[in-house]
Amino acid sequence: MSKIRCTVAQLSPLTSGVTRVVLTPESQVPYRPGQYLQIWLSDEDKRPFSIASIAAQGQLELHIGGAVTDQYASQALAHLQQHSEITAEVGLGQAFWREHSQNPIILLAGGTGFSYVYSIAQAIAAAGVKRPVFLYWGVRDESALYHQTELAAWAATDEHYRFIPVVQNPTEQWQGRTGLVHEAILQDFVSLEAYDIYLAGPFAMAGVVRAAFLEQGGKREQMFADAFAYI
Repeated sequence: MSKIRCTVAQLSPLTSGVTRVVLTPESQVPYRPGQYLQIWLSDEDKRPFSIASIAAQGQLELHIGGAVTDQYASQALAHLQQHSEITAEVGLGQAFWREHSQNPIILLAGGTGFSYVYSIAQAIAAAGVKRPVFLYWGVRDESALYHQTELAAWAATDEHYRFIPVVQNPTEQWQGRTGLVHEAILQDFVSLEAYDIYLAGPFAMAGVVRAAFLEQGGKREQMFADAFAYI
């Protein structure tokens, strides 16, 4: 874990409700794909966010949902807008990518939990992993799939990679999967026993998914989510 000063290099919209944040640390900072950082609003107030980048990129990228109803995120965004430099703790969390495992991989994201699996997916591509990788991204509306084109291109780079977006409230034009994202996985895999599973989403979702995946053969020691430490 590293505490470091960062320059707020960029704040730009990914959707009407999600902001891309780019921080430039004052020096190179190590972290593993799938770890998170905490933004210090004060010594007593630290807000955790998944890191969407990988360490080799040099900068720290976050995807923060800033809906007015979500004060936790919107207050952090306001802090970033009001300060050109901030303090962050980087390299937190135990749900990082186990790169030495030889198991096939399922990456599961609900909403802006996508930033967590995005970091791992980039690391997988950079490492040239040649075993099956399935990235499932569940959203309420298809407009929230802000990296859909990039992920489709990612999946096209290697026959081992697959990207499966799942929309809960589809329009008539939507041609892909619908419903709840974890249910799409349960439909696609007879057994989850062989897979390393990385999960990011709301705590309530993580609890439901863990129980359902264990019933379908998933192994607790091969399921990774920071939310598991709190539920």
